[in-house]
Amino acid sequence: MEESQHSDFPALNEWARKSALHLLRVESALLILLALYLCVRALINLNEVTAPGALIGEIAFSLTSSVGLYLCSGGFARKAAYGRAPALLANLIALGVAYFMISGHLIWVGTALAFLASVTAISALLGYTE
Repeated sequence: MEESQHSDFPALNEWARKSALHLLRVESALLILLALYLCVRALINLNEVTAPGALIGEIAFSLTSSVGLYLCSGGFARKAAYGRAPALLANLIALGVAYFMISGHLIWVGTALAFLASVTAISALLGYTE
């Protein structure tokens, strides 16, 4: 008799998959907005930029991460496995970033990031079955 590798909760898996798809796209859009904010802020206050190399690196990292998260969401859209691990890893890293934001007294931003990263990580974890 062949064993079934499908989950006992197909509705939960489908809901988590769709949630992960949308949450990853929201995170991707937020990273693009962050990069745009950093660009505009730097152009407005050009004389206040003390580390232009670090700023360029932050903008490049935000844009690269945005593309990566969007590609991960494509894996969930196609019901493929290739987006699951990177999406989970990226959100676990975001939880660490949220911890440092909270310890640096950016409590609201850190808490919002921690919530978004936690929900997305759980959705990514549950949103795929083989």
